[in-house]
Amino acid sequence: MQRSGFLTVAAGAVAVSMMVASAGLSQSPPFGNPEDVAYAGKVWAAMQDRGVAGVEGENVVRGFPHAGTEPHGFVLDTLYVKATIDGHTGDLVVKRNYGPEGVTVEDVQNAAADHLAAITIMFKREAGYDADNADWFWAKYLPDGTLDQNPAGLPLAGRVAKGMDAGCIACHTGAGDDRLFTTDHIQ
Repeated sequence: MQRSGFLTVAAGAVAVSMMVASAGLSQSPPFGNPEDVAYAGKVWAAMQDRGVAGVEGENVVRGFPHAGTEPHGFVLDTLYVKATIDGHTGDLVVKRNYGPEGVTVEDVQNAAADHLAAITIMFKREAGYDADNADWFWAKYLPDGTLDQNPAGLPLAGRVAKGMDAGCIACHTGAGDDRLFTTDHIQ
């Protein structure tokens, strides 16, 4: 399948629906369902409006790359902004993930687009979305804005890895009630 922007997001929603139907499941998967995929498209559009999607362009907000760790990348650039989606304004944490192993901060500063591997986000949704996890929506995009997928083919959007031993929510549960590992985020 050729990936190009929101077309892939929509195609991913159809693919998940077909997987769920063909597997005979009566409920949506824990993440990556058509609603999650559609919402991830809205988040990406809000990121584009705020200049935090991708690393190239005249209006792109640039951060301060720093050494990172897996699973996010060997160099990271984390931005904290507000975004409004469907009338709800919430915190949006955007983490640009750079690789491969051996990439340096200087490499990223000189040619960010050559090293961007993925963009992971957390968006603070309305109260009640996922109270168990501070109402965060999670997604992992490829550099072109399409959603990455787990090995089973589920798009990484929504309550990613909720109830599992590894993954977004499982890891960030260790960060405390706000699910953030930093103390410099917006309030």
